[in-house]
Amino acid sequence: MFALTKIVPGDRIIRLQLLMIVVVLGLFSLILGGRFFSSGNFQSIATQLPVLGLLALGMGLTMLTGGINLSIIASANACSLLMAAIIVHFPGPQFMLLALLAGALLAILIGTVNGLLIAVVGVSPILATLGTMTLITGLNILLTNGAVISGFPPLIQFLGNGDLFGIPFALLLFLLVAFGLWVILEQTTLGRSIYLLGSNEQATRFSGVSTTRVIVTVYVLSALLSWGAALLMMSMFNSAKAGYGESWLLITILASVLGGVNPDGGFGRVTGMVLALIVLQMLESGLNLLGVSSYLTMALWGGVLILFIALQNRRT
Repeated sequence: MFALTKIVPGDRIIRLQLLMIVVVLGLFSLILGGRFFSSGNFQSIATQLPVLGLLALGMGLTMLTGGINLSIIASANACSLLMAAIIVHFPGPQFMLLALLAGALLAILIGTVNGLLIAVVGVSPILATLGTMTLITGLNILLTNGAVISGFPPLIQFLGNGDLFGIPFALLLFLLVAFGLWVILEQTTLGRSIYLLGSNEQATRFSGVSTTRVIVTVYVLSALLSWGAALLMMSMFNSAKAGYGESWLLITILASVLGGVNPDGGFGRVTGMVLALIVLQMLESGLNLLGVSSYLTMALWGGVLILFIALQNRRT
């Protein structure tokens, strides 16, 4: 019964998202013609999607448990600032590896703190991650005075700007991570525990699953996805700053919900989130080509969410 509940609605959501992609493509082809279907435009979409995609996967993963992670942007900036400081002040390949390890360890620390606050102390996810978000953001600004750390070696810059056979390397990394997360959620005991926890935490605990371990693991994975996004942000901008990506938090929530993740937990698929990100990036790109204000774009994204929910409810 659990498997049937998880798979059938997910397939319906994916069909709706594919329909939305076709509609968006058709609409912009009529309005923009070849400008929208240019290789440069699709290259731009493929380059911008991975960073937001990793952050959205980190958000959606916590929402599967009925939680939320408001600290993903602050965590990404903290990791990027730490890695950038080490790379800039200590040049050399050995220190680059040390910087990456330091960033990953910081992400694990942040995720563990969030998970323990929620699972052990009993703080609600929104308050726990709001607190860590505020703390981390304050420390990011305090320790750097809001300054930009820039000037990274070519290897770091390649991650977000290089390509393999014409495909952006960052996109390949994102697809690899998304596939790995799909395997975890769909093929492992941890994945089943995450879905069960989101459906009914008390019943999951009574069934013998360590809900504390699952929650901490989920928030650590979410923070590690932020670390991955931090790497790509550093590469794309060739810099790190405390204020990067501040407008992305609500977009990650939108992408998760649009991708079929139930905010109450227990339902959602990686495939749905990836398709939702494609829809959002196509809309943003097309509206940018039309010269539409970014504020109006945000409003239209809200309209897309409302339309999606209406279509889903009507189909149900």
